[in-house]
Formats: sequence, structure tokens, C-alpha cells
Amino acid sequence: MPNIFKKNNKNRNMVLFLGRRDFTDHVDHVDIVDGVVKVDPTNLKGRKVWVSLSCAFRYGSEDLDVMGIGFRKNLWMDWTQVYPAPASQKQGNTALQDALIGKCGGQGYPFTFHIPANLPCSVSMQPGPKDKGKCCGVDFEVRAYIANAADNPEEHISKKDSCRLIIRKVQYSPPNDVAGSRAETSKQFLMSDKPVTLEASLAKEYNYHGEPISIKVKVNNESGKAVNTIQLWIEQLTDVVLYSSDKYTRTILFEEFNETINPNEAYEKEFAVTPSLSQNKDKHGIAVDGKLKYEDTNLASSTLMMTEQTREMRGILVSYKIRVVLTMGSGVLGASEVQVEIPMTLMCPKPREFSLEEMILDVA
Repeated sequence: MPNIFKKNNKNRNMVLFLGRRDFTDHVDHVDIVDGVVKVDPTNLKGRKVWVSLSCAFRYGSEDLDVMGIGFRKNLWMDWTQVYPAPASQKQGNTALQDALIGKCGGQGYPFTFHIPANLPCSVSMQPGPKDKGKCCGVDFEVRAYIANAADNPEEHISKKDSCRLIIRKVQYSPPNDVAGSRAETSKQFLMSDKPVTLEASLAKEYNYHGEPISIKVKVNNESGKAVNTIQLWIEQLTDVVLYSSDKYTRTILFEEFNETINPNEAYEKEFAVTPSLSQNKDKHGIAVDGKLKYEDTNLASSTLMMTEQTREMRGILVSYKIRVVLTMGSGVLGASEVQVEIPMTLMCPKPREFSLEEMILDVA
């Protein structure tokens, strides 16, 4: 049963409420961000209460900042005044907002934001063991604050007069009823009249974090060499397109199987492997799905895009591929390899949505 997420400011005269911290990117639109701010106007001294939602990209950790200038780029920001409630804002509330307002004893004020579909999803690059501060990545932040104006760079806003919650823009797997990718290759060796043929295929197009990935391997060995081992590699390809088009390729899983396939022999077997973040926590440059905390994230999900979207606005693009490698022969001529690559999509299934009655509306 989920709780309501909330954050107080240090002066205890303002509380920010959100019903969730993950908002779904449906490729062509994004879930609305709806919440409520509880305001005690006693000590506002004529100031107003605003809520902002921002999307920012940080390239590098805080220790790379030069002369106080961070490697940070604001991609998008929107804000709205919640107190005093503007007369012009007459949009309907969501059921969650109505329930929270009822619990706030007349001090609750709703806010709603619409995230543009072309903004990147929440992705972070896993820092090295000695890195400090925030890591490279894209984050979204909801911030409630007390100020005279929404965005006046000359106005100082005390930390005691603001509170914030990090949220994530995430993509979930579409319906998983499509067969996965397939690839085939043949290779002929010196002094062999016929080749060895390798075929690899995935059972499903969309594979889920934490679940075994089924890979079918077929070999038709008509060559004069024997196959000694079958290697399975899963690689994560990360393209940081917004700042400098950095590209990272990281092996997130490697398994080797001692399988002998003699000359003039056919072979077929299905392997199951499960890549996970727990196996890669010490690897610098691994992309993860946002980073609220380690136990609340996975390896980064594959990026789904509309064809007309601009790559640069996607921030960090993530994809995966599987390599199936046969090692063959030995002796004077040495070992040879035959390999194929197939693309893989790794995502989360869409979670169950909780009803309002199942949520704990704690506003104390």
C-alpha cells in the first residue's frame, strides 16, 4: 500500500505533497504531475507561494565544477502560483488533489504540470567509487518556495522557505506479445569445404529487468573444426547526446558455456541469463533508471522514441545488444571465433495502479 510523498520546509509553514514519484512517458505524452501544497499563511509577510517543475541535465559530478560554474544545463522549467490562489486558475482537480485538500483543513492548494513529451527520461550515469556529489544524468525536481516573484534572479530565497522532491520520468514496456530479434551468420575456414552457421534469436522483443532473458542458439557445424565454447555477452550502449555526444559501451553480463559441437553436427539449445544492477554496482559509466536510491532503481531502460523527435533533446539514449560467440578449434592454426549480434530491449513492465482508497493520505 503506497504512502503519499511529502516534504516540509524548515520553517514548518509549508508542506509539499505528491501521490507518486514515477510519471510515465507514453512516447507521445506524459502523465500529468499533480500535487498539493499545504500553506500556513501566518508568517508569509505578503509573499506568495509558488511551485516549479524543472528538468535539468548534469554533465559530470560536483567536484568537476570550475570556479563555481557547474556542468549543468536547465532543459525546461515551468512554475505556477498556488497561494494566494490566482482567480484565473479554474481547472478541475484530480481525485488525489481533492482528497488531499480535504485532509489539509482548508490550507491545501493544488498544482498541475504537463511535461513535454520530447524531454528526456530520468537516467543517471553510475559514478566511480571515488566520485563525489551528483553524477551525470537527467533529473526532474518539484520545488515549492515562498517568494515575491516566480523567477527573479535578484531575489534571495532562503533554504528555510523552500522544499523539494525529486521525481522520475520513466518509460514502461508496451504489451509484450511480439517475438524478439533474430540474426544469422556463416563462416568458412581455410581447408574446410563447408561453413559453420550460427543463428541466435530472442523469445521476446521486450525483456523485463530482473527476469531471465531467453536466447535460442542454433549451430550447424559443417566445417572441419569443433566448437569448444559458447559465450554470451550483453552490452549496454549509452549515448550522451545533449552535451558532447559521449558514447559508452559497458559489458553488463558475460557467461561462458562449455559446449562441444563436433564437425558435421547440428546443435540447438535455449539459454537463460539475467543481467542486473547488483552485478554491476562497481562499474563506472553504467546507466541506471534515475537514482532516487539504489534499492529503488534498475539498469537504465531502453529508450523509446518517436521518429520525429530530436535526438539532442533526449539527453541520454540507452540501448542493449547481445553477442553470441562460438570459439572453435585450437592447435597450430589457433582458435577462431564466429559471432552474431542481436538488439535487445530491456524495460520495466507497467506497474499496477493503486486506487485512491488504497493510498495512505498522511498529511500530518
